[in-house]
Amino acid sequence: MFHQSHLNVHLRLILVSGKTQDFTFSPNDSATDIAKHVFDNWPAGWEEERVSSPSILRLIFQGRFLHGNVTLGALKLPAGRTTVMHLVARETLPEPNSHGQRNREKTTESNCCLLL
Repeated sequence: MFHQSHLNVHLRLILVSGKTQDFTFSPNDSATDIAKHVFDNWPAGWEEERVSSPSILRLIFQGRFLHGNVTLGALKLPAGRTTVMHLVARETLPEPNSHGQRNREKTTESNCCLLL
């Protein structure tokens, strides 16, 4: 009688620092709902990355930012499996055609690994 767990969506959220945490959500939850839940239930191991407001938390799935009203169900995630997403803190989302512009960081490592 484990039908209930297959209705839920399991997410493993990864911070820029590489720290991860698993969460369970409903397919009806939107990116905004997820950001608020994570903010309200901030994991103990993430204290150094704590943010001041859930409104600046952004989810990245398969290299794309998820806009606030996108639900997990709309992404057609595989049932019963854990889906990995990145969680970043930024005020605004990039415009859809801004892929050519990169943030010029001083460190060389920062240019890798965010787009899957």
